[in-house]
Amino acid sequence: MLGRMMQQPLLISALIEHANRYHGATEVVSVATEGGIERSNWREVAANARRLASVLTDMGLHQGERCATIAWNNRRHLEIYFGVAGAGLVCHTINPRLAPEQLVYVINHAEDQVLFIDRTFLPIAAKLGAHLKTLRAVVLMGPRDEEAAALVPGLLFYDEFIAAGDASYRWPELAETAPSSLCYTSGTTGHPKGVLYTHRSTVLHSLGGNQPDGLALRAADTVMPVVPMFHVNAWGVPYIAPTVGCKLVLPGPGLDGASLVKLIEGEAVTLALGVPTIWMGLLAALEASGSKAPSLKRTVVGGSALPPSMIAAFRDKYGVELIHAWGMTETSPLGTLNQLLQKHQSLGDDEKAKIRLGQGRPPFGVELRIVDAQGHVLPNDGEVQGELQIRGHWIVDSYFKAGHTALTVDGWFDTGDVATLDADGYMIIRDRSKDIIKSGGEWISTVELENIAIGHPQVVNAAAIAARHPKWDERPVVIVQKLQDSELTEEEVLAFYEGKVPHWQVPDKVVFVASLPMGGTGKVLKNKLREEFGDVLMPLAAADGVDSDAGGKQG
Repeated sequence: MLGRMMQQPLLISALIEHANRYHGATEVVSVATEGGIERSNWREVAANARRLASVLTDMGLHQGERCATIAWNNRRHLEIYFGVAGAGLVCHTINPRLAPEQLVYVINHAEDQVLFIDRTFLPIAAKLGAHLKTLRAVVLMGPRDEEAAALVPGLLFYDEFIAAGDASYRWPELAETAPSSLCYTSGTTGHPKGVLYTHRSTVLHSLGGNQPDGLALRAADTVMPVVPMFHVNAWGVPYIAPTVGCKLVLPGPGLDGASLVKLIEGEAVTLALGVPTIWMGLLAALEASGSKAPSLKRTVVGGSALPPSMIAAFRDKYGVELIHAWGMTETSPLGTLNQLLQKHQSLGDDEKAKIRLGQGRPPFGVELRIVDAQGHVLPNDGEVQGELQIRGHWIVDSYFKAGHTALTVDGWFDTGDVATLDADGYMIIRDRSKDIIKSGGEWISTVELENIAIGHPQVVNAAAIAARHPKWDERPVVIVQKLQDSELTEEEVLAFYEGKVPHWQVPDKVVFVASLPMGGTGKVLKNKLREEFGDVLMPLAAADGVDSDAGGKQG
């Protein structure tokens, strides 16, 4: 034998034990559901995770069985992440904003054995309990609460639940391919689909996602995931943070701009992560408070397309680098992050910002390609648009209990996005295939139209949809939420598009609304907008004749 290297399974329990061993005193700060700040550290989180694991094991739960959470980003939720997965069970994080029938479906489909729930969501357990077929226990994430106990028969209390546990519990040796966590997709038609992550995929995602051109977290950082822990495991941050032992700030239920500004200042947050709507609120709160958030150096934005105006606002007003990222439940979620190459360093700020508008390039561990409708691979020239496909170490193979692969015949996952790729691997999402506007045989990107509208100083948020048209099949309509008391007109919004897109891509109509319908992950629900406004052009076309304004634009 020539020699060999040690081989240890890649396990989530190793992540928390690394933080415990080498960063035990580093703070984990948590905003409590009832208000106030709780201060813990990695050593206490690890000990409580072991206590929880021992109690669940003593309950007779078998490896691979699921334990659900409906909870905010807080210290107890973090302990559940590690205690459940470390014991060989599966942590099933549930989006509380799902419709009641979907909540019942995912809990029963997952066959959850234990439900951990924050007090905010206690009415869910009280209302739906009779429909949940497999639960052995419901555990309120807090101390004993007699008022809560009256709502849910047999309710247990987390602090008492783990008090009986063993802090010296030894993590079991598991196969690294054993399942560790479960997330269900949102915003799909029909029932949500489950994506079952493994210890191996999660650890590799933690390592691959934290490269210098990834999240680049260090022990000296203070990271605040504003993206919920019920949404694709808060983009993996709860697993990445203990690998480097950085300070972790969990914001609880208060995700408004003013609350986040207070946390950023009070805890000296250096990196925060969230969806664009969160950062719109943060920018407004910074402006209102006069704060410069001096500790904040970087923000990572994902979940939906990034308005270009946001990059300049963070950079010029607050000196904050804004990093665009892309991913989905099926990709764990990190698929790309937008960091610049060496050859870009000599560019001016505006040129760099233009590159930063895209979703970026894949870290080691994943590959991207684009294909046409027939599945033929398209060139990476930055111009040709195609269906985006991905493969790699932390990408779904098959959905939970599906019984068949979710991949193409040659082993790629079709994301449902329309994108371009350039020779350096930079990817730009042009649209969701279900959202892109197909007008007279040409494609119009709703993402591009939205970004332009949001760049108007009197626009709070905007969404573009495909509205039906008798001649062109579809034409763009932009739905706009304007500043309170703004007198912005349709003509002014349409004029803002001049010179930014070809004339035929300018929306046919602007509809002003008080607010846009938002899903549980901070994305605009375009299906609802299409239902409400999808026929808004039909009476106009009938009155004006189908060869009028829209036809002139298309020509």
